[in-house]
Amino acid sequence: MKQLSEPEALNKAAALCMQSERCISEISNKLQAWGQDDATIHRIINRLINEKFIDEARYCRAYVNDKIRFNRWGRIKIAAALHEKKLPREYITAAIEEVDEEQYISVLKSVISAKQKELRGKDDYASKQKIIRHAIAKGFESHLIMQTVKDTSDEVDFRPY
Repeated sequence: MKQLSEPEALNKAAALCMQSERCISEISNKLQAWGQDDATIHRIINRLINEKFIDEARYCRAYVNDKIRFNRWGRIKIAAALHEKKLPREYITAAIEEVDEEQYISVLKSVISAKQKELRGKDDYASKQKIIRHAIAKGFESHLIMQTVKDTSDEVDFRPY
């Protein structure tokens, strides 16, 4: 691939940002892959920020919302993924605090319910342990998992039909 000029790289990066929300680290990695030097990357990113193509607070909010709604992830896993993208802690915290608790608990219940259906006919204790491990792997907080499993196990019979 031939190296892009700075204006070409800027246009290509802006087009990427228009397709979906992007963070600085994602665009920086793309620009490096396109053969741009550090000074050029810095200039392009500053311009994209100034022209509102990149807004990391907005990115965090969109990422949190999408991961909860579509991937059914918990706050812990989302925060870890955002931290991995080198986003500022205050943006991550603010975005996670904006999560509607009712919607969040509803997502957790659907994750637990789906796993319960998958485990029908299994031992009660072993099933609960698998459900708890599954929800923890999805990034939900253990105290919420335990409460939700307790609440749903009262409603759902773990015994085979």
